Amino acid sequence: MKDLKHLIYFESLLEDANNELVRQAAADGKKIIGYTCYHLPEVILNVDNCVSVRLRAPNTGSVDIATYYMSNYTCMYARALVERAIEGGYQFLDALAGVDACSMMNRAMEHIEILDTNSKKDFFVTHCDIPFKVTDYTLDSYVQQMRIHVLDNLHERFGTDTSDEALRKAVEEHNEVCRIISEIGALRKRKRPVVTGYEFHILNLVSYVCPKHYILPYLRETLEEIKNRKPDTKNPFRVRVALVGSEIDDPTLTKLIEDAGALIVVDRFCFGSTPGREEIKLNDKEDVLLQIVRHYAVTAQCPRYMQDEKVIERRELVDRLAKEYGADGIIYESMKYCDYWAFERALVSHIMNEEYGWPVLSIDRLYITGTSGQLRTRCQAFVESLEIKRIQKERSAV
Repeated sequence: MKDLKHLIYFESLLEDANNELVRQAAADGKKIIGYTCYHLPEVILNVDNCVSVRLRAPNTGSVDIATYYMSNYTCMYARALVERAIEGGYQFLDALAGVDACSMMNRAMEHIEILDTNSKKDFFVTHCDIPFKVTDYTLDSYVQQMRIHVLDNLHERFGTDTSDEALRKAVEEHNEVCRIISEIGALRKRKRPVVTGYEFHILNLVSYVCPKHYILPYLRETLEEIKNRKPDTKNPFRVRVALVGSEIDDPTLTKLIEDAGALIVVDRFCFGSTPGREEIKLNDKEDVLLQIVRHYAVTAQCPRYMQDEKVIERRELVDRLAKEYGADGIIYESMKYCDYWAFERALVSHIMNEEYGWPVLSIDRLYITGTSGQLRTRCQAFVESLEIKRIQKERSAV
């Protein structure tokens, strides 16, 4: 397929957390708010004069200093963020909005704050408590957390307009991004897709780490380009897979999998599009913030939710997505020492195979994995096993 016009530019935006569009927003007087987790609704960080940046630590090498503070048994994503903060890599932030969604990320936010890694006079870190269940009373608490610890802080410190009207405007812009990403993602359902999993991952990532207003023109143009794109005459991929699991902000992982011959046709991971790029539907009767928070609580698929309804919902969602997008198998992954996803991956990768009948590859990985020869070998072996299953199925049908 013909290379996408802006792909190299998008890749360059992912090389630095303080990328070109973030710097442009800061020069235009915007306040840059960093965050790490889906449980902090990104849309409320894009209200009025604020823009959100979901934090990454691209090109991470050694994390020795962060390991000294946090131990080597903590999630490498959390350690990478602390390492980058100590290096001064997040000096561009005006605030950091953290959530107590997991103990490791909570510790990362605390270290970034306690170690004074940002020298801006008005910089602050705010912590929000996130419920483990979705009920009326937990939603009330969730709303209060977002109101007091996020919106009120932004209003008092930066003069941000946090009115219902301002929130609705932020939702409108957010929804346009979601519609574009979702429409591009849906094109992967085709037997001959016009976008690869790597390209889609790049497009989705830039929508998280770049100010929405500044990235939207590029996304609009890319959508039209992809809709008119001609697929390869010969399919370069041997199988189709769904990629499921914990935090992935490293596009070299998706590239590694696709280089092994497996086209990633659908994703369900942190920093992915499901959940994350569903439109927020607002009505005129209820409180706007309540509707926003409820959307994130209901759509969240994090294994920290252990109520039966959520547990079953996660499995059925993966089964439905894999069928809908014509996947041949499922890759379950989790980052080393991620407590929630380590448990989920070990159990559900077995359940999806035994009870749902899906071929499953289960992998435990580092934060940066692009050069892992062992992982590449495992992906290649999985691709071959899927091909063998397909051949056997075709023969038995004759």
